[in-house]
Amino acid sequence: MFGSLRERFASHLRERGRRRARLVSKDGRCNIEFGNVEQSRFVFLIDIWTTILDLRWRYKMTIFISAFLGSWFLFGLLWYVVAYIHKDLPEFNPSINHTPCVENINGLTSAFLFSLETQVTIGYGFRCVTEQCATAIFLLIFQSILGVIINSFMCGAILAKISRSKNRAKTITFSKHAVISKRGGKLCLLIRVANLRKSLLIGSHIYGKLLKSTVTPEGETIILDQVNIEFIVDAGNENLFFISPLTIYHIIDKNSPFFHMAAETLLQQDFELVVFLDGTVEATSATCQVRTSYIPEEVLWGYRFAPIVSKTKEGKYRVDFQNFSKTVAVDTPHCAFCLYNEKEAKAKEKKGYDNPGFVLSEVNETSDTKM
Repeated sequence: MFGSLRERFASHLRERGRRRARLVSKDGRCNIEFGNVEQSRFVFLIDIWTTILDLRWRYKMTIFISAFLGSWFLFGLLWYVVAYIHKDLPEFNPSINHTPCVENINGLTSAFLFSLETQVTIGYGFRCVTEQCATAIFLLIFQSILGVIINSFMCGAILAKISRSKNRAKTITFSKHAVISKRGGKLCLLIRVANLRKSLLIGSHIYGKLLKSTVTPEGETIILDQVNIEFIVDAGNENLFFISPLTIYHIIDKNSPFFHMAAETLLQQDFELVVFLDGTVEATSATCQVRTSYIPEEVLWGYRFAPIVSKTKEGKYRVDFQNFSKTVAVDTPHCAFCLYNEKEAKAKEKKGYDNPGFVLSEVNETSDTKM
């Protein structure tokens, strides 16, 4: 009993580990890490704009807040130093005729407040620079220019992060499973994709990559070897009218990597099918790519997708997303090889091919009539 439970538990762990071993998650994120990179991490600072955009929101907001608070506090210290050197602080007991570099700076707190007012151009009028110190005038100009640069960079990064086309990809969804069934008399692998917005993706293009481990004739093992998978859409592969859900399909012919797979051996295969959808966002004209993946456990042999589009009595077209990933069992050959052999046999039968196993034996006829 314990041996059976142990075996089931080990099988469950193996199955669980296999399901997790995927390069691309269902929502399109890539599961990969880089190790022993020779280049220094400072190279990412060269392309600081892309680095900032790729950061997660919590890190981006931390940098955003730190950039402003840090610059305000740094220039606050400089204003305090200017007031200290010029002996404008109350601790130096300046005379009544003494003209300070900055009016009403009495300590570090007031210097910080003046720095904040200067950089964000608030200007309450209580604290202001006088013409007494050239150093203070130069510092005022320098902080104003640097403040504009920091404000432009950080606000631009936030705006670019919000408007990235990556967020548009979240409104493009793929079916949970891929199915294999007959379509147009051919065995096909079918996937359903839908656009959840009424705005279109311009110039959309769909393609796929089959990732698997292969061994070359020279004995080299290639991990994540990529094989092109061509998908077909009845509406055409280019410039899709992507206003309603589409069913894309790949014909399993002799050139397809799925040709030698069968319904009984599908779950024993080790592959990952990655599907890509490229297009241009209509509202922003930015390019967008949507990704998803399917492993053998997510490919259903002998099923097709349930209908999803209907027409109401009012003449409107209705898309029922409750049936988006719903599948229906259909009669399907258990392998592509059998389907093509069946077609060839029927074709030969129609053409009247002779049976090569048939042997005609001649019989000598004898006549019982005597002349």
